[in-house]
Amino acid sequence: MEKLFTDLPSQIPAAFLAVLHVGPYPSQLPSILNRHSFLHAHFAKQGELIRPGEIYVAPPDHHLLVRRSHVTLSRGPRVNWSRPAIDPLFASAAKIYGARVIGVLLTGRLNDGTAGLYEVKRHGGITIVQDPSDAISPGIPASALKHVAVDHCVALAVMPRILFQVCKDVAARTKEVSQATGTGGPFHA
Repeated sequence: MEKLFTDLPSQIPAAFLAVLHVGPYPSQLPSILNRHSFLHAHFAKQGELIRPGEIYVAPPDHHLLVRRSHVTLSRGPRVNWSRPAIDPLFASAAKIYGARVIGVLLTGRLNDGTAGLYEVKRHGGITIVQDPSDAISPGIPASALKHVAVDHCVALAVMPRILFQVCKDVAARTKEVSQATGTGGPFHA
């Protein structure tokens, strides 16, 4: 996952919410991301405001969810045998932010993320999936490709460039809409 954030600038007009299937076990993901990124990574805290240029990581044994302009944590039931799981995050972000969400799926087993990515797409968001032939474990990206009309299927090495461009495009589109309608600013996950 650290390769996804390596080349993204700190001024990127997006917040990133990340899930790694760690279950109840300790995770060093924020520390690893901070060594490889210009963005600040940390475990999300209950009620924390979502800000651009930050990486919010789901803490062990907690689902990470989006509620308006902040995150919330849940110890609800496991989804696809995991807590944290990707599907609850994507579904909550899509419901709140619709077309402003960018859903990204990387390597992994089984199919967590597929239903949530479908929700992102259904609500007008952009979907990006790691090419299964490039993934260490191709199950998650292959499942997504089978069930969702994915916008971008690319190797991890080129994903930061694609993600940066998509973030800029969504932010520009959101700015145009918010200026025309007087509604809120951009959000990206």
